[in-house]
Amino acid sequence: MTAPLIHSLDARYYTDPKVYELEKAGLLARTWQFAGHASQLENPGDYFAFDLAGESLFCIKGRDGEIRTFYNVCQHRAHQLVEGSGTTRVVVCPYHAWTYELTGELRAGPNLKAVEGFDRSKVCLTSVQTEVFLGFIFVNLDPDAKPMDDWFPNVRAELRDFVPNWADLKPLEWVEIPENCNWKVSVENYSECYHCSINHPTFATGVIKPETYDIQPQGYCLRHTTECNSLENMTYDINSGFENNEKYSSWFLWPMFSFQVYPGNLLNTYHWRAVDADHVVVWRGWYSVGGEDNETVRRMAVQDRATTVEEDIRLVESVQRGLKSRGYVPGPLVVDPGCGVNSEHSIMHLQKWMRAAVDGAA
Repeated sequence: MTAPLIHSLDARYYTDPKVYELEKAGLLARTWQFAGHASQLENPGDYFAFDLAGESLFCIKGRDGEIRTFYNVCQHRAHQLVEGSGTTRVVVCPYHAWTYELTGELRAGPNLKAVEGFDRSKVCLTSVQTEVFLGFIFVNLDPDAKPMDDWFPNVRAELRDFVPNWADLKPLEWVEIPENCNWKVSVENYSECYHCSINHPTFATGVIKPETYDIQPQGYCLRHTTECNSLENMTYDINSGFENNEKYSSWFLWPMFSFQVYPGNLLNTYHWRAVDADHVVVWRGWYSVGGEDNETVRRMAVQDRATTVEEDIRLVESVQRGLKSRGYVPGPLVVDPGCGVNSEHSIMHLQKWMRAAVDGAA
């Protein structure tokens, strides 16, 4: 008996602003999202602010060494507390100088003693679930969210095997890539290699061995694996002294983050920040020991931006325009039972998660 065809999502999932609003209130507020790197918060009182799912948040390091995340709003009359990044001994609201400890508890405020029955121990900044995952800070607005190891089984251990010096790494460079497309178009493009041989000649012939490339779900992770091609022709020395130095692999963490490791145990990342239904910003992260300048990493970043990234921008923006065409009828996905590079089984899994996130919130 022939299995039924699996068609791609309707265009409205990528073009309708109402769908994006549902995602902000639901999916993006109930999943683990990248906030920053722990090296940005080296000392007690170090903080940085960021936006997520329409909310302003900030991460801050306590005197106990713990990194916490709070909604960026004073519990008095709702003024935002911090901007950008910096270091502070206590968090002071610019509006009325209500002052909070680094742990979020209210410390003091002008004339509070005059208020009969006021109990400052009852006032605390609203916290957000936070995990430091191999040096990367992730947050989840859902207070009941399961830990990242439940969402992404085995990923932590696998990454330790591929990046054994992860604790020594700091960001060297962040490359900002604005794309005129829905975030899901960009994520789908990242999550299949059906298009690679036609559109990414450098990647498809210089790094991966196409006939061995595959992407499989691992909880809410899509794990990319492949044998490598022409390692003797690599433009840099891959002999790092670590195991797995001759391998490439990638771990996409639903919905908007990916770890990649190039031969030589070179760690790099993607993270996506949705702007609206038609725009997303992709950030490419590159890392080195101590965050110190590294010629190999710099060359990789330049080559990546000029080849794979530039090639993908044209693809995803063309797709977004096509999704708005009244002539578009979603076609069947190419799902090969044997999987592999010329199969869209990874998109099948992604779109299942996408559909559930939107339809379940509608």
